[in-house]
Amino acid sequence: MEMKNNSQKWPIILFTIGVFMAGLDNGIISTALTTIYESFGVSPSWGAWSITLYTLGIAISVPIIGKLSDNYGRRRLFMIEIALFGIGSLLVALSPNFIFLLIARFIQAIGGGGIFIIGSSHILATLPKRNQGKALGLLGAMHGLSAVIGPNLGAVILHFTGAWEWMFLINLPIAVFLIVFGYLKIPETKVLKKQKLDFKGTILLTLSILAFMIGITNLDGASIGSSLFSVGVLPLIIIGIILFLWLIKYEKNLEKQNEDPIFSVNLFKERQFQITLMLGLFSGGFLAGIIFIPSYVQQVLYVPVENAGFWLTPLALASGIGAGLGGFLTDKLGAKITVSISGIVGLIGFLMFPLFVVNGIIFVIASIISGVGLGMMLGAPLNSLVGETASEDKYGSALGTLSLMRQIGLTLFPTVFAGFMTSSVLKVEPTLLKEYGSRVKGIFDNKPTDTSESYSIIMNKLNQLPDFGLRNEIIEKVTTIFKAGYDQMFYTSALLSLFVLVLGIYLLKRKK
Repeated sequence: MEMKNNSQKWPIILFTIGVFMAGLDNGIISTALTTIYESFGVSPSWGAWSITLYTLGIAISVPIIGKLSDNYGRRRLFMIEIALFGIGSLLVALSPNFIFLLIARFIQAIGGGGIFIIGSSHILATLPKRNQGKALGLLGAMHGLSAVIGPNLGAVILHFTGAWEWMFLINLPIAVFLIVFGYLKIPETKVLKKQKLDFKGTILLTLSILAFMIGITNLDGASIGSSLFSVGVLPLIIIGIILFLWLIKYEKNLEKQNEDPIFSVNLFKERQFQITLMLGLFSGGFLAGIIFIPSYVQQVLYVPVENAGFWLTPLALASGIGAGLGGFLTDKLGAKITVSISGIVGLIGFLMFPLFVVNGIIFVIASIISGVGLGMMLGAPLNSLVGETASEDKYGSALGTLSLMRQIGLTLFPTVFAGFMTSSVLKVEPTLLKEYGSRVKGIFDNKPTDTSESYSIIMNKLNQLPDFGLRNEIIEKVTTIFKAGYDQMFYTSALLSLFVLVLGIYLLKRKK
């Protein structure tokens, strides 16, 4: 075992930069998606796989990279991860066609997905418990900051260079810096044991995650019930579950033989670890809600579409501050109390959106409160709970599983939330036709099925109505209908916060 010590300044700095770089990438690419689609001549639905494959790559890689870092050294795996991310970035920039770009994005994801896990497990393995929270909170804060800086930096790069490729080439010098200084400054923290890699378990785990995640991704938010039974959803989810059950049976046998499985079944028997995974799933749900903030301010607060993305800034910055605060509270009060506090703060923040937000000022206040609650849970307390449950030789594997649960939440909940929005869109036409009849004739002709496009087209046609009073009355009615969909999303997020609070209290009482 490694000796705990207080001096880990350089490793923490390098891990922080690595986490920031990986988090920055998804924000950067969001700015240039349309440009990328047009440069390769692909449709938006086909082009969306550049995001989907990145998500799948992260989901597959995090538990496996976590386990490999436990067995083969965290410094070594950090350098390999950074190298893969850098190579993937270069290949994306040099992509001759869209298929090549998708493969490169997958390589990027495998490289970027494990950086946070390796950094967190290194902190748990090297720092004394009293100092772990601040360091873990710093890593968590990078997610919030990268969410703000990513799209803005992408817009700046695209503006000055005119080429989306530079958004990925910017990663190369950072990657070289991290590899060189990682080799020089990060001490190796692996548990000194030599056991062969569980190849069969790795393959089963990979296929299980892949089938399950693709199934969830194919769910249609407009009709979750019916799409669940489609060929691209339910069979894949069932295959994923069957493969996972096979994996559990196989890994149990390995543990009985004192071998080293890729997936620790014994760890899953721990109640605290089970609850921590549930909290990880909920945190993915909170993160999923952020996706809809730009459309919310556009459709409810009448913010112009070109400015809607900037309204993410208060929540994202607050989540960074909350992550740092969560680290401080974890060191001072403990992870369980911090989780409970984050549930209270999140509950207040998310309830403010449907109950009190009527203008931009209250929206910013609600964003800051909910962002702080979200950030408090993202960084330190959940990772600290893992550190309390898992032995040092399983830190990476356990953190990887936690990250996988967050990724599942981040994939599942957007579909649920999109269902709320679609339900609202479908109510607009019958409601207006019933109340206004021929006065809204022609507004719903040739409307697309996409929610955001439907909103834009309907509003453009409403703004052409000659009767100013009628126009404002109908627009207010449409806004109320759309707001109802977002209110469902915020109430769901508030309910998740309540679950977080209940689970935090349960952990506190269980400890006693």
